[in-house]
Amino acid sequence: MGHIYLKSAVSIAMVFALSACHGDNNEQTQLTCEQSDTCIRFTVLHTNDNHGRFWENSRGEYGMAARKTLIDNIRAEVESDGGQVLLLSGGDINTGIPESDLQDAVPDFIGMNLIGYDAMAVGNHEFDNPLSVLDMQASLAEFPMLAANIYRTDGSRYFEPYKIFDINGVKVAVVGLTTDDTVKIGNPEFISELTFTQPQQEMASVAQALRDNHLADIIFATTHMGHYADAKSGSNAPGDVAMARSLPGGMVQAIFGGHSQNPVCMEPGGANTYADFSPGDDCVPDQQNGTWIMQAHEWGKYVGRADFEFDNNTLNLVGYRLIPVNLKVKNEAGDDVLVGEAIPADQTVKRVLQEFQNKGQAQLDEVIASLDGLLVGDRAVVRQQQTNLGRLIALAQSTGPVSADFAVMNSGGVRADIDAGEVTYRDVLTVQPFANTITLNQMSGSDVAQYLAQVATITRGSGGYAQIAGVKMIIDCSDQSVEISEINGKTFNAADNYRFTVPSFNAAGGDGYPVLANAINTGFVDADVLYQFFKAQQHVVAADYLPMGELVYQGSSTGLGCDAQ
Repeated sequence: MGHIYLKSAVSIAMVFALSACHGDNNEQTQLTCEQSDTCIRFTVLHTNDNHGRFWENSRGEYGMAARKTLIDNIRAEVESDGGQVLLLSGGDINTGIPESDLQDAVPDFIGMNLIGYDAMAVGNHEFDNPLSVLDMQASLAEFPMLAANIYRTDGSRYFEPYKIFDINGVKVAVVGLTTDDTVKIGNPEFISELTFTQPQQEMASVAQALRDNHLADIIFATTHMGHYADAKSGSNAPGDVAMARSLPGGMVQAIFGGHSQNPVCMEPGGANTYADFSPGDDCVPDQQNGTWIMQAHEWGKYVGRADFEFDNNTLNLVGYRLIPVNLKVKNEAGDDVLVGEAIPADQTVKRVLQEFQNKGQAQLDEVIASLDGLLVGDRAVVRQQQTNLGRLIALAQSTGPVSADFAVMNSGGVRADIDAGEVTYRDVLTVQPFANTITLNQMSGSDVAQYLAQVATITRGSGGYAQIAGVKMIIDCSDQSVEISEINGKTFNAADNYRFTVPSFNAAGGDGYPVLANAINTGFVDADVLYQFFKAQQHVVAADYLPMGELVYQGSSTGLGCDAQ
């Protein structure tokens, strides 16, 4: 059934024409296996940033059961042609869906075992739990978790740095690396005894040792560092592109990455710009300094497929695709339409994971806190004025696993009240159903004032109306300016630097917010952070979160926000 997932011969030929072995600009290469008896064919499949998505979503998209079917079909196809398959993960198995979070991602690792992963990079969100949970996951995994740049206090590595695979006599080394941003966005309580060194330096050292000791014919990396076009990583730690450029050309032949959660499909011709990619489109991976760089978006929405041929110490990439896993798009009538043919669920995987899905659903009724009064999130109110629930959410996002001086929360992301009484996880998901992640941003005080001047003056009644916590200021709606007196309880200084949180939707320009090009996507999901906040508080006093005059609106008829002109 593998042929179901391939495009036409014309499309495949086009991908071949865009392939290369060494150099940049996607040069054309010869197909060595058609001309040599010693040529080895193999395929690398890859996913990344699973974030708890072991089960399909409400639209029937992705999920590990369908992923298993797709991968098994590709394996059968490749092996029938004498090749072998390696299956890699770019990490971040943890954090994102409550059914997984409540069970420490056990269903996700069991699903990966059933699918047959060969290795994974350790992601920063593998450290969202105590190290004892991570150790449990590593013990559960029937494949190595790789990270060459994470060390214990005694100088030993916490994980194996690489794994060597024998592909029909060819030695393929896969080196694992984790973003050193983990020290900024990870929980200090859990990572204080660990050191995260710079991945570029570790990669150079490990790759040189592999070469010097003749341990590998081919060196790949599976990373959780992020892909940033033309190495423009902003406030993020340098990612895969910067690393590829820092190494001797072609020392690492391919990087299968994660962390930035984008489909790495580039405009042909070495332009260093992303293509306008949609599910089902052709995808040209990035190539930098003789290194192919690939990433398969997120959540198992795609399985990346890289077909290689190796002969006479030359590696050719002869085909690449991002294969959608039951993804749907809306047609002109607004109906959901499947991209490609339906991929049926593997019944063994579905049966095994169904038990975890049922258990997770039942746990959503867990009582996580008690509440003495109404938290106001009703659309008719929260989009018109500062409310206790809007401010509570903003505080949760800036005082929990992500620490910041202040927080901005769009009112459109607050969907319901929470009534007095028992608060459950299901209440949290009703209030925040969109699974936006929290971004961390840093600006000078003068830049913060310009940013808040745009955000705080967004018209009342819109989803962009900003709920703001941690700032004391006067907002002039007529001049669209702000006069800040305090941030985080301290006198405001335009020359100081400040950290603040904003939902990923707004950091990307949603609701008309300024685009924050240097935003660090922490990967923490809004509902999960709110859940943790309630659980830590246990008993919540609604009045504690009422606005106390911190925001004064001038040029407004109501004094509650900037009115429509």
